[in-house]
Amino acid sequence: MRIHALPTDVVDHARETTDEHHEHRAEAPGMPLRCCLTRAAEGEPVVLFGYSPTAGRGPYEEVGPVFVHAEACAGPERTDVLPAALRVSPRVLRAYDADGRIRSGELAAPDELDVAVEKLLADDETVEVQVRSLSHGCFLFAVTRD
Repeated sequence: MRIHALPTDVVDHARETTDEHHEHRAEAPGMPLRCCLTRAAEGEPVVLFGYSPTAGRGPYEEVGPVFVHAEACAGPERTDVLPAALRVSPRVLRAYDADGRIRSGELAAPDELDVAVEKLLADDETVEVQVRSLSHGCFLFAVTRD
């Protein structure tokens, strides 16, 4: 499997923009960062903005709040394993086909996340699985086949 953080161009645009859709915060310790798939440390400046992944289109499109570092970072340390920092609570998984339609979905406990993602990716029609927050529904990261 391949893990996808937010696209670099989306993150760069958010860092450069200040308007009603982009909120620069002095810090937000513990917030999940979608640029590097870690959590914000105490004192780290972050940007909060609305984001809609490309997999959900038309009536399946969802926009939700996401945090990224305010300054450029190295991105995810690894893209071949699910990020430990973002698997500390149950997650909502949504499987999408090539047309951006939801094929399936399920709730997965932190220790079942790998198996649940693999199960959804086993469907030949699924091209992407989105991992989302259970409490807020916001996008965390996407997973595709390797």
